[in-house]
Amino acid sequence: MDGTCQPPVGSETGSTSHSQKVDQLFGAIADRYDLVNDIQSLGLHRVWKRRVLSLAKVRKGEMVLDLCCGTGDLIIGLAKSGGTLLGIDFNRPILRKAAVRLVKRRRRRISLAQADALQLPLRGGSFDVVTIAYGLRNLADIGAGLREITRVLKPGGRLLILDFGKPANPIIRRAYFLYIAWMLPIFGWLFCGNAAAYAYILNSLKNYPAQKGVAAALGSLDYEPVRVMDIMGGAMSIHVAVKQ
Repeated sequence: MDGTCQPPVGSETGSTSHSQKVDQLFGAIADRYDLVNDIQSLGLHRVWKRRVLSLAKVRKGEMVLDLCCGTGDLIIGLAKSGGTLLGIDFNRPILRKAAVRLVKRRRRRISLAQADALQLPLRGGSFDVVTIAYGLRNLADIGAGLREITRVLKPGGRLLILDFGKPANPIIRRAYFLYIAWMLPIFGWLFCGNAAAYAYILNSLKNYPAQKGVAAALGSLDYEPVRVMDIMGGAMSIHVAVKQ
């Protein structure tokens, strides 16, 4: 359910090694990416993404950036809005899958580009809407990623973030983390021959600020209002924020 947004360059330390690891993991599972997402979420990730589409309220003529676009689930749905769309991801195999899907569906007004989410090759204040589904958690520096998103958003622009959450209820939380720790790697091994790519999800959640932390970070960047919507008891969450 994730997209990759950073490059595999340089040394094996710090954010560079993190970026390289994420890029390699997603490249290894690109061919079965959509299948495993459907299986591990029981198809529910598509329902959650449709919720993001309805909350985005994209109007005809608006400029929309789908960051960490993956194989294009969100951007294909956004194409129906009449906006002008750009999908960015760093992983080439994943982007190739997105390009094939766009051609098959004859989607227009959509461009795809490979770029680093922390150094977007885009003019400031150029987008009305930015969406990011299952990508923020993968960034080596989440704060820097949010600042870069803020830079490219217009004043009054909307930001929508869909990602894993951290349930507040201790019983739900325990069951949730057990599922992620055990079942997701099994699905990855069975259908991709790669358990590590899905074991990575648990590791990525350890330092992810989730609902409250992301909301606080957005507030510090002068987004208002910031709405947080829990899904399935907080197992997933959607943030909707407006740049002031």
